Amino acid sequence: MTVSTGSTTDVPEPGTTVVHRRYVPYSHAHYAGNLVDGAYSLGLFGDVATEMCIRTDGDEGLFASYSDVQFREAVRAGDVLEITCTLTRVGTRSRTLDFAVHVVARGAATQERPGAAELLTEPLLATTATGTVVVPPRP
Repeated sequence: MTVSTGSTTDVPEPGTTVVHRRYVPYSHAHYAGNLVDGAYSLGLFGDVATEMCIRTDGDEGLFASYSDVQFREAVRAGDVLEITCTLTRVGTRSRTLDFAVHVVARGAATQERPGAAELLTEPLLATTATGTVVVPPRP
């Protein structure tokens, strides 16, 4: 596996994308139907934003704001999520990022098969957001 260490001499390119996958454990369910709270997705956005900043600027950066967050579908314990972060704008020190959480697999437990799960034919778009991060000035 090749890992980019980020470069402080190259200007980051809009269109750069970082993708993470995460299983949602049942210990994170807070509500009936094994729902997790919306903050769960926001925490995942922070994780992919951190990797984006490391890759593009060689620094973890700081999350400054969200300009739009939309919860479109439920996220449940037992889901496998794909979280994407795409760089859309590069400022002197700020970066605008578009985020999405897709559910790609979902638990399908039954009395006979408590660990059953299924891949979804079409991923469900669960959460979207636009955010801004800031990074240190370039040398």
